[in-house]
Amino acid sequence: MTLARAVGINHVSLEVGDIKEAIAFYSQLMTFEVDDLEEDRCSLELGDQFIALTKGRVQESDGDRHFGLVVDDKEKVRARLIELGIPLLPGRFLGFLDPWGNHIEIVGYGNIRFAKTPDVLESMGMSDLRKTVTPTP
Repeated sequence: MTLARAVGINHVSLEVGDIKEAIAFYSQLMTFEVDDLEEDRCSLELGDQFIALTKGRVQESDGDRHFGLVVDDKEKVRARLIELGIPLLPGRFLGFLDPWGNHIEIVGYGNIRFAKTPDVLESMGMSDLRKTVTPTP
């Protein structure tokens, strides 16, 4: 029997206390499109992937469990986190906890392992993005 091949991640789901507060929080750090907005959920569209926000965080803050969120300019996010007084997590990577304890690691597009296809970049209005040769934290 042959097994199915894992191809990628379609979305990540985060639990938050309030959907509108979560949209407002993340809007201070980066731009994105909001889709499927309802009282208890929404999607933050990221081209060919999305972050699903659902209302109802009950567990403690994340420790090492996290996901890497790719942005076009990691240093802009770092500067904004500092400006807003949001503590950066210790270590060599740019990480922070959102107000609900979700651990987010910010990754610059130049440092990702696999690039988006040209048509996806074009649909996102980001045709100018390029990977760098050597990934850096």
